[in-house]
Amino acid sequence: MTSSRKPRIALGSILTECNQRGGSPIDISWFERYDLHWGEELLQVKAGVVGGGLEILRQDEADIAPLLNASTCPGGYLTAACYAQLKGELLRRLEKALPVDGLLLPLHGGAVAEGIDDPEGDLIQACRQIVGPHIPIVGTLDLHAHVSADMVRHADALLAWETYPHRDAFSTGQRGARLLLDTVSGRCRPTMAMAKVPVIAGAIHGTTEGDGPFARIMRFAKEREGKDGVLSTSVFLVHPYLDQPHLGGGGLVVTDDNPEGAVALARQIAERYWDIRFELEPEVHTPAEAVALGQQVEEGLVLLVETADCAGGGASGDSVAALRALLDLEDAPSSIVPVVDPQAAAACHRAGVGGEVSFPLGHQLDPHWGEPVQVSGRIERLSAGRFRYQGGIWDGVEGEMGPSAVLAVGRIRILITTHATYDWADEQFRTVDLDPASARFVVVKNPMNYHNVYDAMAKAVFILDTPGPTPATLRNAPFERMERPFYPADDDIPGLQPTILQ
Repeated sequence: MTSSRKPRIALGSILTECNQRGGSPIDISWFERYDLHWGEELLQVKAGVVGGGLEILRQDEADIAPLLNASTCPGGYLTAACYAQLKGELLRRLEKALPVDGLLLPLHGGAVAEGIDDPEGDLIQACRQIVGPHIPIVGTLDLHAHVSADMVRHADALLAWETYPHRDAFSTGQRGARLLLDTVSGRCRPTMAMAKVPVIAGAIHGTTEGDGPFARIMRFAKEREGKDGVLSTSVFLVHPYLDQPHLGGGGLVVTDDNPEGAVALARQIAERYWDIRFELEPEVHTPAEAVALGQQVEEGLVLLVETADCAGGGASGDSVAALRALLDLEDAPSSIVPVVDPQAAAACHRAGVGGEVSFPLGHQLDPHWGEPVQVSGRIERLSAGRFRYQGGIWDGVEGEMGPSAVLAVGRIRILITTHATYDWADEQFRTVDLDPASARFVVVKNPMNYHNVYDAMAKAVFILDTPGPTPATLRNAPFERMERPFYPADDDIPGLQPTILQ
């Protein structure tokens, strides 16, 4: 690119996370309920990775070629038709936008499409074939990405979100755009290496805040940015609910024309990650144990974290394992429990506010993980299920639970929704006037984002060991394609060396 004109930058994003243990298939309607912008519509996005990227590109007065922006709540696999439609539209629009000086691709890295194990790698490779070998491609990833050889091989640089809970989607878009513009202008020449070790851990101890194990690794990596030609460092927990060969976490380093330095630092990060593996494993309780322990807490809110049913990790949100333990109590205290069950939600809407209903609840969408529980109660509130996210990945975006109801069973309040939604804070509860601070027990189904709401008010937190596609620990989870040895199935691997991708 000559200095006489502004760079022409293409921007396209397909971003979701998939679960190969369960969850409902993701079709195009899922994206329509969250973020789906075609072509010029993308230029109106203000939040998230795309919003951050747009801000920097505009500051540089770049000529932006908008492709598409598609993001949604995690689920099962992307249907073949959905992925083909999104990929086809992105590539068609990219071909039409040529010539371009660079391509920015905000992705996740933990997706799986029907028949395609690595859609992000597949997409980057397809984009490379269109733009040619010399046009820079920079991708952004979630820090739970399963970084593949194709992603590293066909992109010039990849960089990941730095925070968990994910507070930095916007700034990650900014970082990605800056690196791309610096590359296009010739101010740097990215060289990249990924080093990974076979650690497959849940998210309970994966926060980047405080002094936990993953926070320490992240600080180690980030302190090296800007030194010795290091342009970017990323640390990956990896999405543990995939079943893929070569799954694992570690470090990815982008240097300025120093491939040996990238390999050396990435290896250091991966070795440190292996060293803290034991600290990533949580203490877990059965629901009955957790409820009994919670009753011994003198007063205040007790949190039951049913992480195995996390919609943010691809589960259907339809488990009633924690609810069953509360219903088994002779006189259950004030409690709030979310359950996704379209049939039950529809029955509540037919009966109307004040109506008495009785039906089997739960495990209708992903019945592999348990049996429904029979409930009888009074409908206190009905809702269209719309709410607005207050922070995080979809800050300001309207979420859709679909037709929803609050069912009172004694002192238990059950929020029954039609669609699973990503939990950032307590927006879903608040939109139906449920106040977690007034309850004795609250069931939450995200292993990390509950910290955004409950740290100051919860007197006790118990991590549940329940059946589901997003368990708190992978120690006993079956894998068909991930080869042994790996942690936590194997505590030690003599002679382990990180796998290097370049």
